[in-house]
Amino acid sequence: MKAIITGIKATMGIYESNEDQVYGLLAEFPDPGALVNAARATRDTGYRHFDTHSPFPVHGMDGAMGLGNSKVGFACLGGGLTGLAVGILLQWWTGAIDYPLNISGKPFFAYEPSIPVIFELTILFSALGAVAGMFALNGLPRPYNPLFYSERFSRVTDDAFFLHIAASDKLFDLEKTGQFLRDIGALYVEPIEDRGDAEE
Repeated sequence: MKAIITGIKATMGIYESNEDQVYGLLAEFPDPGALVNAARATRDTGYRHFDTHSPFPVHGMDGAMGLGNSKVGFACLGGGLTGLAVGILLQWWTGAIDYPLNISGKPFFAYEPSIPVIFELTILFSALGAVAGMFALNGLPRPYNPLFYSERFSRVTDDAFFLHIAASDKLFDLEKTGQFLRDIGALYVEPIEDRGDAEE
């Protein structure tokens, strides 16, 4: 059962722990500016499996974390092209093949009267592709996360700012990483245990 859960987590992009039951270290910072500086220092040090959490979007955080452009646009483009093809095929099939109507000698299929249907299906499939791409890239739905066991982390939707370094990172060491987080200004550093695997 544990192997199945591990496979599901890997598929969803959830970081696995390199240490026994340790999911990572959670550090609290005093304000958004300190969190941005901490994220930049974490990236510059070489850590790659880390994330930041705050009650609101923080300007400059993507750059500080070294994140590239979102790939959701490609999913949206793929959905739009699919919708375009489906719209053209639908109009051609219904008008010229499945149920052709001879109306004053007009062609069974023409692009001009088909544009509204083609346009609407392009927009619909683009939106569906964007939503599906967002869910897939974010690893959602994710009903369980070891961070939820931290009492301090419950303040992340109110007035607290956190940085989490996952134990799966190749540079992760419980003592050295904890000291690194304190050195860059963490108010509090808490080890997070993955209790979900222990219960299985």
